[in-house]
Amino acid sequence: MPKQTKTFESALKRLEEIVTNMESGEISLDDSIKALEEGNELIKYCLGKLDDVEKKVQKLNNPDE
Repeated sequence: MPKQTKTFESALKRLEEIVTNMESGEISLDDSIKALEEGNELIKYCLGKLDDVEKKVQKLNNPDE
């Protein structure tokens, strides 16, 4: 993803685009590798965001902890 402010939603949309492109079979092997690398980075980003949100929700649900 380009160097810009990412949101979970934009990262997820880009992941969907990558999957669609790869499933089409119309991209080269080199482009597939680049897409896989980008996809892996986006997955890490999304998992991190989900982890952060989960921690916030737990804190809100258990304010005494």
